[in-house]
Amino acid sequence: MNRPAVFFDRDGVLNEDTGYLYEQANFKWTAGAREAVKSVNDAGYFAFVVTNQSGVARGLYKEADIGALHIWMSEELAKIGAHIDAFEYCPHHPEGSIELYRTSCTCRKPEPGMITKIMNRFPVDSARSFLIGDKFTDIEAANGAGIRGYLFEGPNLQHFVNSHLSTG
Repeated sequence: MNRPAVFFDRDGVLNEDTGYLYEQANFKWTAGAREAVKSVNDAGYFAFVVTNQSGVARGLYKEADIGALHIWMSEELAKIGAHIDAFEYCPHHPEGSIELYRTSCTCRKPEPGMITKIMNRFPVDSARSFLIGDKFTDIEAANGAGIRGYLFEGPNLQHFVNSHLSTG
């Protein structure tokens, strides 16, 4: 049975964008972020994270650092009974300093690859699903995947999500 989903961008939506974030010590949730994820869970939607992480391609941190941060985020969300169903990230950048990750790919937003990869793994009702991002590249990725995209500019993610859950 297909379910609607909310795709969250990470930096700038779930947490404050401090640039190349990979350490929990520098992580700060945006206002209402954890509660927004719980609202999505409680509404019966899937909750996914799709995030460009070019810091890997730039040699600033490793994929293992992203995984560790996402595990920590999951543990923090669990404290209020919330969860993310899947995290997807793109470690690539066409100008990366690490050759393995120096590429143009279909997963780096504005391309829709991360979203479509999740939609191929989970029974997502795309007609009722949407993405919340803080950049127009996020919205382009959503449109490319055939879902709606909403630009989050603050101040409270839970209020923003709840306004779209009621209509979406």
